[in-house]
Amino acid sequence: MKSELNKIEHYLIHRDSLNKEVSKVAVAWHLDHSLKVINKIYDSLKDSNPDMYKNKFSTARTLSFTFGYIPRGKAAAPLSVQPPDTIMTADIVSQLVEAREKVRKIESLDDQSNFKHPVFGQLNKKQTKRFLEVHTKHHLKIVKSILKE
Repeated sequence: MKSELNKIEHYLIHRDSLNKEVSKVAVAWHLDHSLKVINKIYDSLKDSNPDMYKNKFSTARTLSFTFGYIPRGKAAAPLSVQPPDTIMTADIVSQLVEAREKVRKIESLDDQSNFKHPVFGQLNKKQTKRFLEVHTKHHLKIVKSILKE
């Protein structure tokens, strides 16, 4: 995740870039959303009860995690991780600092720490780390498309 977080920082200079053929929202939205997801999911893992984790098969999760792919435009972000209408660069920077710290702290959590994803179901720590990687790369690919890289 270190590489992905570095890319988020790199793309900050393009925060206002927009290409409506690729995405209805600007680069800043994708950066802010990605960081909100990382930070909120870490908090959910930290606050979870490891004894409540139950492994359940999910075809969507297996395919997404195996191929490292989330289809574009198929799901809407939950309200809790949607950026505000006005996204401040300072807020993105602050969330980036927080995300770097939380990514480091994930390793110290119990292996059965968990959170419930609306599509993939209940994820343990290992699955969550994979989700965060796939999800962040998904939004970075959209940013690259917006910028025509």
